[in-house]
Amino acid sequence: MPKRNPDEAASPDFLGRSKRAKMKPTGIARFGISLLTVLLTAASISVLQVRAQDQPAPPPLKIVTRQDRIQLDEEKDTKDRVRLTLALAEGHLASAELQTAHLNYDEAAAEAGKYWALLEDVFVFLSKLKLDSNKTRDLYKRVELTLRAHGPRLSIMRRTTPSAYAIWIKETEDFARQGRTEALNSFYGHTVFRDRPLPEQRPSSVQNNALPPGKKP
Repeated sequence: MPKRNPDEAASPDFLGRSKRAKMKPTGIARFGISLLTVLLTAASISVLQVRAQDQPAPPPLKIVTRQDRIQLDEEKDTKDRVRLTLALAEGHLASAELQTAHLNYDEAAAEAGKYWALLEDVFVFLSKLKLDSNKTRDLYKRVELTLRAHGPRLSIMRRTTPSAYAIWIKETEDFARQGRTEALNSFYGHTVFRDRPLPEQRPSSVQNNALPPGKKP
């Protein structure tokens, strides 16, 4: 092995090369550590985002807005009030659909909450009316027809909404479906579901329809 010149070994150029040779592995190690840190940070952020998506959004408030309440309180006719309530609910449902199309899911959920509140309001209002009245049954039928049309729209909106918000749209959809069932039961409750009289309880076609003696029709 050739001997190194003592002057060359002590020269600044030699010392610089030696220093750079020693620093090179350290620089690579630092780069590797930095790269690993970036990758771990990115992975952590990804995990947090997935967990955030799995967590449901806060439930929307189910309230009748002040503007809607003023309009409802001013309507004194029973039939017109029910029509107005359904029209206001339709407006909030349409707004929820529009916000969903624009990917504004918080706003869409808020509109769905207002829609829910109006449905609750109309059923509370109808529950105070005389159920044996044909007018009341007609109002229930109007509610049922409205909710029947709303069902497919709520389903489409739910399917195009992220899971964090879709849970509340699904809840609204179920509530509207239950409301439709309640409206149907109230409409048919005194016609279709009435128990039929037994054969011996059925009136005869002559005796019970005959007028008492001495009275003319």
